[in-house]
Amino acid sequence: MIPVSLCRPNQTMKKYNYILWDFNGTILDDVQTGIDSVNVLLSDRGLPIIPSKEVYRAVFGFPIRDYYGRLGFDFSKEPYEKVAVEWVNQYLSRVQEAPLCPGVFEALNFFREQKIPQSILSATKLEMLQGQLQNLGIRTYFEEVMGLDNIYATSKEALALSWKERHFDVEAVMIGDTVHDYEVAQAMGIDCVLISGGHQPVDVLEKCGCPVCANLHDFYTRF
Repeated sequence: MIPVSLCRPNQTMKKYNYILWDFNGTILDDVQTGIDSVNVLLSDRGLPIIPSKEVYRAVFGFPIRDYYGRLGFDFSKEPYEKVAVEWVNQYLSRVQEAPLCPGVFEALNFFREQKIPQSILSATKLEMLQGQLQNLGIRTYFEEVMGLDNIYATSKEALALSWKERHFDVEAVMIGDTVHDYEVAQAMGIDCVLISGGHQPVDVLEKCGCPVCANLHDFYTRF
């Protein structure tokens, strides 16, 4: 598959009648929050910390358990579930300082004005996700908020397929920032647009072969 470059000037997007949003790294700019949180765990175990966003993006990926393994966590010595709980506690102590990604309000309002329904599909635990949306003041933009029933961030594909069964007749697009978002869109049989600047680097995103935009403004202004 030939990689697609960043959204080109004057490039127009296909018209969709439903927007499915990823949350972390697409709506919420929590990359540094994630780095700071996992660095506490790494330091506590005498493992090398992540020095920069560039290094983080190069190693991050789904499933999250494998990402932890690449960082040096040894799950033969401690259970993954213990590490996940520690990380969530660190993350929750910091995430209220995380800003929205650039252009989020503008994009949400644009699609609302176009009367295009929007929903969120996230690998975050649903209860935690709902609280974050309320704190950010953007919960009312979304018809549905879909998250996992646990904190282990495994995969949101099952949620996606269930959503697609309920909305089989819509022309939807998935907006995300990781390869997993593309894979989920593929499983649903819908298009995907990836936004760089989130949790994975541009060169990795481009290998998916779908449009990759520098930011949300570059996406919705071509809609």
